[in-house]
Amino acid sequence: MGHSEKPLLRALSGEAVWPPPMWLMRQAGRYLPEFRALRDRADFLTRCMTPDMAVEITLQPIRRYAMDGAILFSDILVLPWAMGLSLEFIEGRGPVMSPVRSAADVDRLSPGRVAEVTEPVQEALRRLAVELPSETTLIGFAGAPFTVACYMVEGESAREFPTTRSFMLREPAVFDRLMAILTEATAEMLVRQIAAGAEAVMLFDSWAGLLPPPLFRRHVIEPARQIAAFIRARYPDVPLIGFPRLGGVMVAEYAENTGVDALALDGSADLSVVRGMLKTPVTLQGNLDPLILKEGGDAMVKAARSIRDSMRGHPHVFNLGHGVVPQTDPEHVAALVRAVRDV
Repeated sequence: MGHSEKPLLRALSGEAVWPPPMWLMRQAGRYLPEFRALRDRADFLTRCMTPDMAVEITLQPIRRYAMDGAILFSDILVLPWAMGLSLEFIEGRGPVMSPVRSAADVDRLSPGRVAEVTEPVQEALRRLAVELPSETTLIGFAGAPFTVACYMVEGESAREFPTTRSFMLREPAVFDRLMAILTEATAEMLVRQIAAGAEAVMLFDSWAGLLPPPLFRRHVIEPARQIAAFIRARYPDVPLIGFPRLGGVMVAEYAENTGVDALALDGSADLSVVRGMLKTPVTLQGNLDPLILKEGGDAMVKAARSIRDSMRGHPHVFNLGHGVVPQTDPEHVAALVRAVRDV
């Protein structure tokens, strides 16, 4: 199947495809028994950096559900780790890194190492490009600079990332430098993913919603705009999906000023309202609440169809508003796929 016939690529290029193509954030993961079987063999980072494992994990939900998109199994923190930061995933606590909290810490980062260190990621994409069914779109991704900076400065996950935001306000020049390094490295990493076979790429800005509008423009919109321009100059036909999670009323400005091809929305957004706010045509992606999927049943089917039907006649990719939660029954995902595709 050629590029142009893949349903997901058609939707991302602005076509209203019916029923909408679908894939789920974190569709490869802990809710699947076949993933858990692999998990016992290696730690998280090893799974990301071993092509055999990354390919297998990426393919698991495709075999099970025939999703329209296969998103590479990796993590947004592979980038800072590749720049030389220590990274450990601790059960019950999440990712823990050596924090970056001074100009000296920023100076120690080695963006020049990233290409070489992340070569296994490119290898996984090259294999997936060959192994995926012909109608499935291969999606690469990266964390957006602000979200990655949150983990780097905080040194771990946090509810509101207070250390990061204080640092950003107290040391704006140092924070800007960190953001500039991340913006360039992220753009280059996404271009390498495309060169290895990714047909679309997504920028995850999970903590975008923490910032007030002026800082949202500076640290969420501006880096995404630069990344989109960098990709477009090299691969004008590869779509970029932007996900400024919990961006609220700023999401329309994000869509217009970044130049993303698709705007992914979290569960708090009303797709029809956002569509009405947009001055430029952009594909919308989302946005069923993952907890509605976890509970399943008729309420889930109704909620999913309501989102799907509200976007009929407009370019839309059905997805969740955030990742599949680990406690989700795989049968609920199967029921969701049927609900969205059964017209």
